[in-house]
Amino acid sequence: MTKKTKWLIRLCYGLGLLYIALFVHPPYHFLLLNTFLAYIPIEIAFHITADRPKNPVLFWLGILIWLLFYPNAPYLLTDLFHLSLLHPYGDSGLIRLSISMWIYFIYMLLAVIPSVLLGMWSMTQVTRSIVARYHLKYHLIEMGIVGIFTTLSSIGIFIGRFLRLHTIYLLISPEWVLKPIFNMWSLQMLAFVILMTVLQSTIYVVLRVIRRSE
Repeated sequence: MTKKTKWLIRLCYGLGLLYIALFVHPPYHFLLLNTFLAYIPIEIAFHITADRPKNPVLFWLGILIWLLFYPNAPYLLTDLFHLSLLHPYGDSGLIRLSISMWIYFIYMLLAVIPSVLLGMWSMTQVTRSIVARYHLKYHLIEMGIVGIFTTLSSIGIFIGRFLRLHTIYLLISPEWVLKPIFNMWSLQMLAFVILMTVLQSTIYVVLRVIRRSE
């Protein structure tokens, strides 16, 4: 990705976050924090390449911080359930033609779609940086790394959605969040993780197919 493209993405997110702060009202004010958190792994990935950072400790530290924030990007997909707050169906059972409702629908999609796609780009960037840095030429190794990232991301989505714990809590008060994380494991939790992993993997594969067809 070129420097120009990176700065264009930064500009779009900056203007988008400013717009949300000024014009998006409750109950959709959560978009401000969630979109900001989804942008963080994208920004981190801008600074990770096969030869940057040169120090291996800083390289892996950057990947660890990226991984802590990465689930916030696909997490936005679960925010689509909040569209039910718009009460889209009228008394007739048909979807209402309410311009204000459709505006908030667009708000949601403008936050979710770019963040999920760019989040997937960040995962690809980090994965390829690891593969290139350590000369891991086997395709299965790259796919295995993606599988690990998507699985860990799905666990992070569960933590955020059902335990209501943001990534920032883990950084500022880890002792407060560790207990509920240790107690969260169940068959339903694992089923959710599998479903979200399948969803993320499908999006990743589709994007990979699109890139190869260009």
